[in-house]
Amino acid sequence: MTKKWFRIGMVSVFFLSLALRFWGMERFNTLVFDEVYFAKFGNNYLTHTPFFNAHPPLSQYIIGIGIWIGSHIPFWHDTVNGLTGSLRSPWTYRWINALTGSFIPVVVAAIAYQLSYRRTFAILAGLFTACDGLFLVESRYALNNIYIVIFGLLGQWFLLLALDNQNRRRSFWLVLAGISFGASVGTKWNGLWFLLGAYLIWVTAWVISLIHSFPNPKLGGRRQDSAAVASPRVSAEGGSHEVEGVSQESGVSTYSPLAPLSSLSSSSQTPLQNLTQLNIFQMLFYLGIIPAFIYSIIWIPHLQLDKTYGFIAVHQQILKFHLQLGGNSPNVHPYCAAWYKWPLMTRPMAYYYQTAKSITEPLPVMGPPLPPGAGKVIYDVHAMGNPFLWWFGVSAMLFLIGLLVSQAVIFLVKEKRFSVPATLSVDTWIALYLVINYAANLLPWVKVTRCVFIYHYMCAVVFLFLAIAWFVDQCLRSYYQQLRALGVTITFIILAAFIFWMPIYLGLPLSPHDYKLRMWFNSWI
Repeated sequence: MTKKWFRIGMVSVFFLSLALRFWGMERFNTLVFDEVYFAKFGNNYLTHTPFFNAHPPLSQYIIGIGIWIGSHIPFWHDTVNGLTGSLRSPWTYRWINALTGSFIPVVVAAIAYQLSYRRTFAILAGLFTACDGLFLVESRYALNNIYIVIFGLLGQWFLLLALDNQNRRRSFWLVLAGISFGASVGTKWNGLWFLLGAYLIWVTAWVISLIHSFPNPKLGGRRQDSAAVASPRVSAEGGSHEVEGVSQESGVSTYSPLAPLSSLSSSSQTPLQNLTQLNIFQMLFYLGIIPAFIYSIIWIPHLQLDKTYGFIAVHQQILKFHLQLGGNSPNVHPYCAAWYKWPLMTRPMAYYYQTAKSITEPLPVMGPPLPPGAGKVIYDVHAMGNPFLWWFGVSAMLFLIGLLVSQAVIFLVKEKRFSVPATLSVDTWIALYLVINYAANLLPWVKVTRCVFIYHYMCAVVFLFLAIAWFVDQCLRSYYQQLRALGVTITFIILAAFIFWMPIYLGLPLSPHDYKLRMWFNSWI
């Protein structure tokens, strides 16, 4: 893919995301789902109304700024309501979320490119992210989950950019990474898991480096540096050459089990391989002190508005609030879904559901739904991912885990039989990055006993989008026609599924038959 078509593709992905998020955004002139909290909280900052918030305040600041800007724009005020505490148009408290959410596919694509320098991988990652329903729904309303995701992803991207630079430029990107991670935690506490993923991949890189640097008596000396042996680049100066993923230089095998799916990257070294250039003091400063400082100053405006609790006391109250939410039982909330239900999407949730007698009737806003059987038209906003994107993503993640296990087995076998250093291809580093970050954002929820919901999975599922994009890219680059056909088929299934379920993402009117056609399982309703 040329640079020209890459840029065209990225601009197209962005405008697709933008159009889907802004189209009909003011359709429901009410507060949808948790807008009853976050839209009100954003407006409270403008009216100087003290309040208690069960989350850090950054997302409400941003929503409040959006309300202020939107209120000064002289259009899109045809419909208004006073549900936020002031007379506002739904557009004013939703537009900034829609704009922010439109950038998430672009950031995901940027991470994919920085990991691999492959334009097709980046385009696929951005396109698949733009075709997810849960991210679309969360971006169209004044909710806070898109902020934890975009700040966490920006932190990851800036870290990768820092690893690709040196000296002052590296410090610049590391500072931005620390600020972004702090902003993610300043939206919700589980933003820490993005930071945890960064630390885990750094530790992994050091462990691999130390393993490769241990003395090997059978070779009569020390092994090569991991950054050197991990490089898949074909060096003309070194006289090395590769044939189907096997490099032959001084009799050292660099076979990778990923090689049959694709040719290796021509990049001499990935940012992830540069992780060992960061020492513990740099990590603690840039990705420890700076995020903590940013998180702390985020609280200042809120604590000045609401003087009921100090900095320590407000955190105690937030923790108490979450501990009192109860377990994952329908008795606590009908849409409670434990962490193990998220990957297969067995329990999505309805953010808005109303019925009307006809499509010409004014959109239902408040009040109970019509009696069963009386409604001819259903309006449903369902916080549900693209089913095939999620299911394919889980399969791709399991495939990556299998590749890593096979790589480890090959390493152990070689150490026992041949005593040669194992090498890591670019694709292996990508696999490590995706698996570790996915686990870092999912597994901490195993110990959480309070009622949780499917939107808590957003931080983890984004790495599934990257995983399936990587797999499809490998297929499209393969020598085998069957694998290329598989990659094309997966892509079209994901796009078709997004179009099929789009009415329940956008809250479009559906007949009872069309609604049931999209509710494949009773647990989805």
